[in-house]
Amino acid sequence: MAANRFEAGDGETVAGKWAWFVALGVLLIMAGGIAFGNLLMATVASVYYVGVIMLIGGLLNLGQAFRVKDWGGFFYWMLSGAFYAAAGLFTFVNPLLASSVLTLLLAIALIAAGAFRVWVGYRLSPLAGWGWVLIGGLITLVTGLVIAAGWPIDSLWILGLLLSIDLVMQGLALIAFGVLVKS
Repeated sequence: MAANRFEAGDGETVAGKWAWFVALGVLLIMAGGIAFGNLLMATVASVYYVGVIMLIGGLLNLGQAFRVKDWGGFFYWMLSGAFYAAAGLFTFVNPLLASSVLTLLLAIALIAAGAFRVWVGYRLSPLAGWGWVLIGGLITLVTGLVIAAGWPIDSLWILGLLLSIDLVMQGLALIAFGVLVKS
């Protein structure tokens, strides 16, 4: 039997905090606006964020290497951790080059995902709604192609733009949630 997401009384607790959701939403929209105002700095901030995550992951892998050195996986974990940590440090040494690499990887991922979704949409063609899957795939594919066509110049602002859009959308979602949960 599936568990409920909320227990009895949780709705009232969340509804009582509606203003916090709205306030956080407003702050996120403001942060998104600041990021929109300087996409280069927002891109650098995004790259630093990825770098911190990679550095932490690399250090954790290095720690794991010493925990598994008895069963022969030591060199794998050690190399994996060292390369991952080095990539994380690289983002701090040259964030603009790192943004270029990340933007290229993003373009490749969007092109591949879009092409796959177009194929899946085509394969679903006898079913109702298949066109939505196909259109979604085409949008993803075109987005990846546009990013790839502007690479590497667009690498200076594309990650910042995506961060800005995400902040604004999260803010709008939290404001809508806060207002709707109140009633």
